[in-house]
Amino acid sequence: MRHIKLAPNWLRFLIVVVLVVGVFFRFFNIDGKVYGHDETYTSLRISGYTKTEIRQQIYNNRVVNKEAFAKFQRLNPEKNLGDTLKSLAIEDPHHPPLYYVIARLWAQIFGTSVTAIRSLSVIISLLVFPCVYWLCRELFNVPFSVPFLAIALTAISPIHLIYAQEAREYILWVVTILISNASLLRALRLESKPQVSDHRTVTWAVYTFALALSLYTSLLSGFVAVAHGIYVMTITGFRWTKTARLYTTASLLSFLAFTPWILVILTNLLQFHRGITETTGKLSPFTLIQSWLLKLSQMFFDFDFGLENPFSYSITYIFLILVGYSIYFVCRTTHPKIWLFIVLSMAVPALPLMLPDLFFGGTRTIAYEYLIPSYLGIQLAVAYFFAYQLYDGILALRRIWQIIFVVVIVCGVLSCAVSSQAETWLSKGVSSGNPQIAKIINQASRPLVISDSFGMLPGKVFSLSYLVEPKVQFLLMKDKNIPKIPNGYTEVFLLNPSSTLRQGIEKKYKSKLYKVYSQKYDSLWKVDKTSRNQKFN
Repeated sequence: MRHIKLAPNWLRFLIVVVLVVGVFFRFFNIDGKVYGHDETYTSLRISGYTKTEIRQQIYNNRVVNKEAFAKFQRLNPEKNLGDTLKSLAIEDPHHPPLYYVIARLWAQIFGTSVTAIRSLSVIISLLVFPCVYWLCRELFNVPFSVPFLAIALTAISPIHLIYAQEAREYILWVVTILISNASLLRALRLESKPQVSDHRTVTWAVYTFALALSLYTSLLSGFVAVAHGIYVMTITGFRWTKTARLYTTASLLSFLAFTPWILVILTNLLQFHRGITETTGKLSPFTLIQSWLLKLSQMFFDFDFGLENPFSYSITYIFLILVGYSIYFVCRTTHPKIWLFIVLSMAVPALPLMLPDLFFGGTRTIAYEYLIPSYLGIQLAVAYFFAYQLYDGILALRRIWQIIFVVVIVCGVLSCAVSSQAETWLSKGVSSGNPQIAKIINQASRPLVISDSFGMLPGKVFSLSYLVEPKVQFLLMKDKNIPKIPNGYTEVFLLNPSSTLRQGIEKKYKSKLYKVYSQKYDSLWKVDKTSRNQKFN
């Protein structure tokens, strides 16, 4: 790799401005978006309650108001940190406990409001910047250009903003991946300097600790560890050298520290399997690849257009070319130790998830969070590519690349501006339609919402409860029996009802139902006033 020069003053100023803007957007309108389905489960774990207790206490064929949900979304004297760990172990063993323990302790200090819980992710997201800087210094060994360009791209990356404002463990996972990557590279670099043996010991200890924390944040960190192992074995020539022994020892200690949660998973293997299979489905290979390409472009530009918008395709292919050429350029111009680390950090965590989805069916990789390690590797490649083109590239083309870089930055800033103002986003999944559903329901003078506990609806109804007015009542069913609808409601709605429930209500009450809202994940039905039986007027 050529030596990349220091950035000029105008770029230093631009990067500082971009960093300030990125930090601002992380704190701005933090409670503006709908509190999503997954986030309500974060609050449920913080409270120490379980989904079983929810079904027993509010999915009981009785009418409840929105306050009934609040009990399961805040701290309660009868539940403690042990209950948080127990609820995860029993119902969500595929979600390791580190983030939820931190969130529980955070909530005890700052409360359980949407702003308070999401602010934890915002604070953690600020650690990303020094971690990106450290990783780039260890990987590229340059004083300014690549590290700060990588920070700029990260600061206004739409995906990073989503993680930073979401009450989930993903931004913590980003930090632990960056630290484990950087500490591994530092430990390997210090191995070539025998005069700093104390520093080597400390760095290997940092790597061991960081990898253990990463495993306690996401089980997918196992793929990151595999990438590290392949990298170390490759650069040591697949020989049992001192470096290979030290790496193996550090990795084994990390997994040994993770043994308690491995035992939890084995004890609750059936529930673990159910949690994993929730993401299985069937998409055509074409649709799946489209989704991957869209996620690729959303690292740099995201107006939440979705796959249906033709504009998404042109933007997607533009960024595909940028990313593809950046990876090729890194492989062609850098030392094998550099490009191999980047390629492995992208490929090893992604391929074991992408290939089964592609050939056997599955929808894991259409979600942002499953490919986080790959996103980080891609951003490293793009940052290096821009750094080279801006300073060491062909002189006549530098101005063009400066313009392209500024355009990419502007795309990110505009994306963050749009996202910060939106009340929902595609990343909210099954909860993305809740703001519109809540507006429809809130317009009624005495509305009743009927739902059940099947599928993903418990989290969706909890998410909806944050948006509806106190006048809204819920009738939550624990089975597939046709409910007895009480009197006194001006409007009766059915949220994502099964065909059995719709047909049963139409037959029992001699009423017609019509759809008032529908999108990919949602359907809201309403009982026709003009035709419904007068029994529940």
